[in-house]
Amino acid sequence: MLSQGRRLAVTNLAAQGGALVSLSVASLLVARAGGPAVVGEYALLRVLPWLTGLLVSSGLPVASAYFLASERRGDPRLRPTLSAVAVLGSLVGACLWLALARPLQLLLFHGLPTHLIALAAGAVATQLLTVTAKACCQGSDDIGGANLVIVAEELWFLPAYGVVLATGGRGASAVVVALLAAGAAATATGIARLARRGFFAGWRHRDARPSWRLARGVAWYGARSQAGNFMWLMNLRLDFLLLAALAGPAVVGVYAVASKFAELMRLGPTALNYVLYPRFARIGRAAAAREAPRITRIATLLTLAGTPVMVVLTYVALPLLYGTEFRGAVLPGCIILGGLAVEGAAAVSSAYLCGTERPGRNTGAMAAGLVVTVVLDVLLIPSHGAVGAAVASGAAYLTTTAVLFTLTHRFVRIDAVAPPVGPADPIGAATRSG
Repeated sequence: MLSQGRRLAVTNLAAQGGALVSLSVASLLVARAGGPAVVGEYALLRVLPWLTGLLVSSGLPVASAYFLASERRGDPRLRPTLSAVAVLGSLVGACLWLALARPLQLLLFHGLPTHLIALAAGAVATQLLTVTAKACCQGSDDIGGANLVIVAEELWFLPAYGVVLATGGRGASAVVVALLAAGAAATATGIARLARRGFFAGWRHRDARPSWRLARGVAWYGARSQAGNFMWLMNLRLDFLLLAALAGPAVVGVYAVASKFAELMRLGPTALNYVLYPRFARIGRAAAAREAPRITRIATLLTLAGTPVMVVLTYVALPLLYGTEFRGAVLPGCIILGGLAVEGAAAVSSAYLCGTERPGRNTGAMAAGLVVTVVLDVLLIPSHGAVGAAVASGAAYLTTTAVLFTLTHRFVRIDAVAPPVGPADPIGAATRSG
């Protein structure tokens, strides 16, 4: 990887770390103010609106990053098309959430009134717009802007929640109001960054109009990628949903603390993936095949070396920071860390497959992990609770990594001897597999 790439990875790692620190402080504040049940509701309200927006937009954020990094980036219709899809998706997603407010209450949010769940529809819109703005920065080679949005979308919650508490807000209602205010601020941050970098410049030209054909190409690539992202998210969060349904918010709160602390291990790999994905799309398959194996070895060694350190920190930090109520999070956290020990290989492999226009293969690896997640969650959560969920997550992470690495190794060998070509045109991808 070039020196510039290493610098970008380090800056993204710092941004991911800053965002995670903000999220950890927010979780700590919510835990102290509301207890484990409110922490569980907070975790669900952060994940579900985001997931709703991604599904209704057909994976717009990941497609935005790819298209803006690929040879399609010079198309004057691209940026207006991405923006139009983002606005439409945010509106449809918010309406869908409103329609599902009552079923969500019956299934997951037993202690929340329906009107409070419905109010969270605003978070669907703000989260989709925020992550799309972040992806547009990423694909436009503005990693600094992407880093800014990464930090902003977590950091804004802290002052918003502080103000709500200071004005008498309590419990889950305070969390919902703070999430809405923070989401609006994060969306404004992302849009302001794009405007400053000229993303909206030149749109008055007659050729700079949203294109239905281009939107279909974006949706096709996004759907293939989003299928994998959805399965990856299920690997991460299906246990949250099952725990909420079977054991209640308090157990979810304990497990959320364990999971989030263990996922500190993913900071470095996530930063690498974030930088490598658009880079591989930009430099083409042959060059990516030369870079990927070396980066994979380095990333894997780093996560292996960091695992025992994180295990020790888990035993010491969780009871100290969150109190004795959360002592039950220690063992699940350590189990999850075992599954993340080779996460470096997964991050680079996933970036390679998506960056060389093989999102379907990436999806296949995520599907393998999801099968493990579903089977073990159903078998273990009813009798072992949070510990069973942790075992399922750890096994799913290892399975996904093994499949990703195997697929990437195969395609690296193919691409390394193939004639050098630029990134493929995703508009025509409907006629190809991958």
